[in-house]
Parts: sequence; C-alpha cells; structure tokens
Amino acid sequence: MTAVVLEHAYASSGAARELFLSHAPEVLLSGAAGTGKSRACLEKLHAMCLRYPGMRALIVRKTATSLTSTALVTFREYVAREALASGEVRWYGGSPQEAASYRYLNGSVIVVGGMDKGDKIMSSEYDAAYVQEATELTEDDWEKITTRLRNGRTPFQQLMADCNPGPPHHWLKRRSDAGRCQMLNSRHQDNPRYFTGGAWTDEGRVYLERLDALTGVRKERLRYGRWAAAEGLVYDGFDSAVHLSTVLNSRSHPPDAWPRWLSVDFGYTNPFVAQWWTADPDGRLYMYREIYMTHRLVEDHAKQIEKLRKSQNRMEPPFQAVVCDHDAEDRATLERHLGVSTVAAHKDVLPGIEAVKARMKVAGDGKPRIFICRDALVEKDQALDDAKKPYSTEQEISEYIWDTRPQPGSVNIREAPVKQNDHGMDALRYLTAQVDLRGRPRVRFFNV
Repeated sequence: MTAVVLEHAYASSGAARELFLSHAPEVLLSGAAGTGKSRACLEKLHAMCLRYPGMRALIVRKTATSLTSTALVTFREYVAREALASGEVRWYGGSPQEAASYRYLNGSVIVVGGMDKGDKIMSSEYDAAYVQEATELTEDDWEKITTRLRNGRTPFQQLMADCNPGPPHHWLKRRSDAGRCQMLNSRHQDNPRYFTGGAWTDEGRVYLERLDALTGVRKERLRYGRWAAAEGLVYDGFDSAVHLSTVLNSRSHPPDAWPRWLSVDFGYTNPFVAQWWTADPDGRLYMYREIYMTHRLVEDHAKQIEKLRKSQNRMEPPFQAVVCDHDAEDRATLERHLGVSTVAAHKDVLPGIEAVKARMKVAGDGKPRIFICRDALVEKDQALDDAKKPYSTEQEISEYIWDTRPQPGSVNIREAPVKQNDHGMDALRYLTAQVDLRGRPRVRFFNV
C-alpha cells in the first residue's frame, strides 16, 4: 500500500512562528483583529497530530455552538482541507456518550466542544488544547483544561489560546503579567493574507482601512491589539466572567413558569433590536435571545419573532409585556403583525441606568441579578461586522460611555451616555425599568 503524501502550504511569521517554536505549558496569542491568530493555533495543532501518532488534542470555546461558525470553518477549509479530502482525517459527529472529533488515520484525535457542555470533553486526557477567544472563559475554566493535559504521547503538553485584547485588568492579562502564561503579541504583518513580500496586499489595505475607521476602545483593541479599557464606562461593574451566562441561548425555551418579556428598540439604518428576557424563580433576569439587525422592515422582524416563538415544535408562553421605543408608527406595525398590544418604554435615562447597575451588583449568593446569555444572537448582521461596529448587545457594553463634553448650564458632566452604538443598551434599559421601576403589566391580546 502506497503512503499518501499530503502537500499543505502555510508560512508562519512573527508571533505565529514564535507559537510554533514554543513549548511553554500555557501560551496565549494576543493581538488585533485579523492577524491570523486562530489559523496559527489550528495549524500547530494539526501539525502536532500528524507528527505524533496517537496523540489527543482539544479545540474548545466557551460554548460548543460558537465553534461551528468560527474555528471549525477555518480548520475545515484552510488547515486540514487536503487531509480531509484524502481521508487522512475524518469527521466524527459524536454521540450521547462521546464528543465530536476529527480522527486521523495515525490514531491521533482532535476533540471539539464547549465548556458549557464540559462533561464529554473534560472526561478525557489530552496532550494539547486550543482555546479560541480565551477572554470568554473564566480562570476556573482555563485551569480545568490544564488539569486534563496529561496524556503523555507528545514531548510536551501545551494549552494554547488566542484572543483579541480585553480590559487591562482581565485575568488573562494578569496571568501573563505574572509569568504563568506566555503571551505572544500578534500583528497584522504576521498574516500572509494581508502582508506578504514586505508589502500590504490589496485585501490587507482594505481591511486596515476598516479598522482605522473604528473609534475609542474598539480601535485600541481591534486595530492596535492593546489591552485597553474605555474611559468613563457606564456599566463599569460589568464582568464577562460574571454576567455572561450559558444557562440559555437563542434556541432555548425557558421553563413555561418563568415570565417572559420582549424589549424592542426600533431601527432600520440603525439596528433594530429585539431582546427576549425571562426571570428565574429568584428574580434573576436573563436575556436569552436577540435580534440585532439593520435594513429590515418592522413587519419582517415581527414575522421572525413569531417564528422564533414557535420553534422546536412548540409555542412559548405569551410575553408579560412587549416594551417598545415610542415610535407610534413602528409600534402600530409591530402590534398588528404580532397580535399583541405594546407598552411604551420608560425612557428616563439615568433612573434606567441605575436600575441596570443595581442588578449588575453581585448579591450575597455570589450572583448578579441580570445576565446576558452567550449565543443569544439569532443571526449576525454581516454588514455591521464588516464595518467593525457592534452587532449585539454584549458587544455594545464595552464601549457604552458617559458623554463628558461640557454642557451649557450643567453641573454634573455625567448626565447622559454618548448616543452612539447604544441600541441594545436602550432595549436593556427599557426592560429593566419596566420590571423594576414600573411593575409588571400583562399584555392584552386581540384578534386581527
């Protein structure tokens, strides 16, 4: 039998090359958006599996569903394309007892999964693991993975990860500063798609122009790769490790006994935002589903809302209230297509913000009273993503800042947030004010 010779081209440089040479137990590839971080980590993992027969590796993210449109696409279409085509690597979709994985003819295996379904992936031992978007994990998640790196089929065991930078106080930054994790700083020049032969490619110039159009903390992080925090952050108590939950997601149906609300901020050129909220028996609020989309009509959004409520062959219980921005025409359109009345939002900004901040405080049981669920977004608005603008409520929080410009006759400069990229923030405030500042009126249904 003739051995199959695979040809695969990948040129690493800069931090990506340093990653390939590193044997550190923990190594983090940190950098701006589009520097080729994920590709580098996946290329190294694939190369190790080919070199060391029988090794076990792990590709993991905070939630399993988020891998399907990110790391696994890169792995399938760029990293292991030739190996998959030749049969050297095969995909196994998993079973109730076993996690999904890529299986190599030489006996190596790459298991894929999320920390939200950790029983399958954490019950095994590995030689190497790759965490995509490591800032999503808690330090406890990270350390749980390190305890599984003891398979012993490679000369070294390694946890590698990538991320766009977050705030400077993030546990990953502190862990790296303390010398417990090797941090490699990735640059756009490291990505051969954007920089080759000592010059920017056409695609690279276009991509950098998009990043150069960013402002504030997003530009610091996504353009320059700096661990930076926004000055004057409104929700300065927000912590992704605390306030992002995996209890529910966009495909979930909370228990029927849990009340539900829909909070809507209208938009067309600007995003239309619809947030599904529920409350557990202890009164904690969860935003578990979200539409965040531009250039669609209200009636089309209404149809999607109804379709989502009827998904998985069951109908969710009615909303306690549909809380809306005050636009009379859009409210009438939404009411007509949903067949429910709506409630005009309580729009006093400062009391609403204070109500949200009060819920964000960690209570005596160690939990806050408000959560945003990971994978709440129903559909990504690609135009917003291409423009490097927020495309979800979660993404807005890190740049929702106070307007500190001097105002005529103003004593307190913090009287209002900057009115930019705040559509999810408005809907978040409407719902919290509805529940905590107004009580809980019920929706009146009528025939249309």
